[in-house]
Amino acid sequence: MTSEIFLVFLLSYISGSIPFGLILTKLFLNQDIRNIGSKNIGATNVLRTGNKLIATLTLFLDITKGIVPILITKYFFPNLVFLSGLMALLGHIFPVWIKFKGGKGVATYLGIIFALSLKLGLFFCISWVLISAITKYSSLSSILSSLILFLISF
Repeated sequence: MTSEIFLVFLLSYISGSIPFGLILTKLFLNQDIRNIGSKNIGATNVLRTGNKLIATLTLFLDITKGIVPILITKYFFPNLVFLSGLMALLGHIFPVWIKFKGGKGVATYLGIIFALSLKLGLFFCISWVLISAITKYSSLSSILSSLILFLISF
C-alpha cells in the first residue's frame, strides 16, 4: 500500500507540475510569461500576451493535467483518487521545475472536478461564466464558483 501511495503521490504531482503556460509562451512567442502581467503561468495571464490560441491551449492542457491523473488513479487505485487530485493541484500551484512558483490552480482544479463529477464540472463552468459576465473578474468568479460548488455538493 505504501508504494501505491508514493506512486500516486509522485505521478499526480509531476502531471500537475508541468508548466504549460511557460512552455507554450516560450515555444511560440519566445517570451517568459513570468515577466508579463501578473507574472503567473496560468491561462488568464497567457491571455494577457494577446494570443488567444496559446491561452486556450494553456487552459485546455492545464485542465487535462487535472483530469489524467484522476482517471488513471480511479482505474488502478480508486481508494487514492482524492490524494491524486490534491497532488495534481499542488503540483500546478507549487511546481518544482520553476522554484515552486506556479499558477493559481483554477484550471487544474476544474479538471479534477470534471474527472470526479461531470455535473459538478459543468455547474462550476456555468456559475463561473455567469459571475464573470457580471463582475468582469476571473479570480472572483473562480472563488465564488468554488464556494457555490462546495455548498451544492455539501
